[in-house]
Amino acid sequence: SQLGNTSLFTGLFRENAVRSLLLVRRRPNERTPLWSQRIQAQNLLAVVKRYPSFPIVLETYRQCLSDVFDIPALQNILRQIRGREIKVHDVETHSASPFARSLVFAYVAAYIYEQDSPLAERRAQALTVDRKLLGELLGQAELRDLIDAQVVSDLEAELQGLAEERQAADANELHDLLRRVGDLTSEEIRFRCVHEPQPWLQQLERERRAILISVGQHKRWIAAEEAGLYRDALGSMPPSGLPDSYLAPVDQPLEQLILRYARRHGPFLTAEVAARLELRPAQVEPVLRTFESEGTIVRGEIRPGGIELDWCDANILRRIKRRTLAKLRHEIAPVDANSLGDFLPRWHGIGVNGRGINRLEEIIAQLEGLPLPWSLLSETLLSARITDFSLDMLDMLSATGAVVWIGVAPLGIRDGRIALFRRSQVSRLIQAPENYQAPSAIHAALLEHLDTRGASFLTELEQAVKDTAINTSRTEFNAALWDLVWAGQITNDTFAPLRALAAVGSHSPKARRRATHTLAGGRWSLVRNLLNPAVTDTERALARASMLLERYGIVCRETVIAENLPGGFAPIYKVLRSMEEAGHVRRGYFVEGLSGAQFGHAGAVDRLRATRSYGDSVEACSDEAVVVLATLDPANPYGAVLPWPRTGAVADTRLRRVPKSWVILVEGKPAIYVGSNGRQLWTFPKTVDQARGGLNAAFRSLHRLPRTKNRGLLIVERIDGIPVTESDHCVTLKSCGFCSDYRGMSTEMSYR
Repeated sequence: SQLGNTSLFTGLFRENAVRSLLLVRRRPNERTPLWSQRIQAQNLLAVVKRYPSFPIVLETYRQCLSDVFDIPALQNILRQIRGREIKVHDVETHSASPFARSLVFAYVAAYIYEQDSPLAERRAQALTVDRKLLGELLGQAELRDLIDAQVVSDLEAELQGLAEERQAADANELHDLLRRVGDLTSEEIRFRCVHEPQPWLQQLERERRAILISVGQHKRWIAAEEAGLYRDALGSMPPSGLPDSYLAPVDQPLEQLILRYARRHGPFLTAEVAARLELRPAQVEPVLRTFESEGTIVRGEIRPGGIELDWCDANILRRIKRRTLAKLRHEIAPVDANSLGDFLPRWHGIGVNGRGINRLEEIIAQLEGLPLPWSLLSETLLSARITDFSLDMLDMLSATGAVVWIGVAPLGIRDGRIALFRRSQVSRLIQAPENYQAPSAIHAALLEHLDTRGASFLTELEQAVKDTAINTSRTEFNAALWDLVWAGQITNDTFAPLRALAAVGSHSPKARRRATHTLAGGRWSLVRNLLNPAVTDTERALARASMLLERYGIVCRETVIAENLPGGFAPIYKVLRSMEEAGHVRRGYFVEGLSGAQFGHAGAVDRLRATRSYGDSVEACSDEAVVVLATLDPANPYGAVLPWPRTGAVADTRLRRVPKSWVILVEGKPAIYVGSNGRQLWTFPKTVDQARGGLNAAFRSLHRLPRTKNRGLLIVERIDGIPVTESDHCVTLKSCGFCSDYRGMSTEMSYR
């Protein structure tokens, strides 16, 4: 009669319904999610329960009673119990019975493959397990790695009356403290009182409510009514004149003192309680073992960082576990969106002072496939991540063929967006170029030669154009060459053409000759030669998902939209879901404000959660908490993954991620947006903590803006849309070294 209401019956009914094809799949070639199967099976069961003879219901009952439950054996045992052949005894045990051993196996089966989950989830799961069961799984109760040291410290401060809210505020509360905690020296009492406790001690001594006794070599205060307890336990002689009731013999005095010590401390060692009571460890150890056998005190590896077995009161250990679990559940909770602004610069290694070619290869893996201005990439982004960066390092990588660059779009005649790729991944990350219609005979001749002859030097391309009898000048030839580059049709196996790009179109003959000479470096080739026809769409989606995980740490719909990848989020989501099922990534709700389906490696999730430390800080914002980023830097989430907050301007301002614009983050939150010409600033007063000087720290960091050699002077003309001289921030700028200028406020900038 009760079987039909159990989860066992529901689960077996679902399996039978799926096996009998009563639950229809939406797509025959795909599996139905388990949650969807459960809902369909639940609805079906609610209908067919009214028909007891329904075949699937009968089969489920048969399976439960015949295959899962051994009913004949159960009936036999019940008959033997009724016939007094088997006696039944009620026994309360401290550990699981042999019939519950299967729970241990079930726990191992559930969590044996969960070791790649984030640290907070693993610790929270382990702390929810009973301590006895955990001890059997681990060999002994190794709680050191699970318990939070700060939780133990805070709880001990509360138990000892050291916490601010637990300190004594008058003589009566001091008397209660002595009864709760036990013997204390005058110095120890001073740490547990709001004001100087000496007058209160004198008052309690006059009223015969507190007395001063000798415990070994130390003078300590105790509550007067415990004089007999200390006399019988430690042989301390109380002063004369106390009431006889205070000096009556006490039953088990030493046990009472040790038990109170355990209940007012966290995990402790035998030597610690013995030293406190001025006894030998051999006198204390038997008492502790007696309490352990009774279950009052437990023993194990409990205190974080300890090396010996600890003792701990059972109730205190439960409180420690509950508080640690609550703290871990708070860590599991999603972080606020601004934490992403603190996490991404750390994830990209901004300010880490990395060095060398190996670090450059790591950075290229993070920036892979992202269209970025060459000037920004070469002058700012790479140098912000590598201390000793030079363009020669890029040339060394390109010389080995490890790095490939592809043009995306021009930015004037001296700059353009390019995308860097590792040669091992480029075939999986790029799409086949669309059919390109050559706009002129020069373009067609260049493409035809590269298609016929393969990779060629510049002189070979020039000769190919001449052989077609096309009359062209050097300027027209260079323009056609760069047209093909920005159209994504051709590339070079060195970075020399990009380094010479600034001189293209220059009015200086010397600069034009230098540009032509540099253009001759390396070989030009077709981008479509990098493609591999054998790469499937699934492999391409997997490569892009891995690229996003490497770049952002946490991938969701917003990150894919920010990248503007072909196909959108749908193909990436399918791959990420498969990666989660394989245990390579974790899915959860990690960042508030972003869409629900968020994926990340366990290490990235741990680092993201470690950034929620600024919220309760009361110290002033330091310059180390300020990060200056180009708005186009993928380490800046604002304007792409996250929306720009409201500025301090009266009218709504639409900020954009454009070349040569900057954002200053304070503790991960945007504080100042610097326009592309540096003349206009926008502040975000509602995002930073102005009481802690967050905005002032951002203004001081204006000196850290990377400056080019022809722009060594920063001139601020307007702040939040109004002239700088009329702004409330004018005084702040002056304090940061800015001086009045006929155009606004200016300061000399040192070259970086």
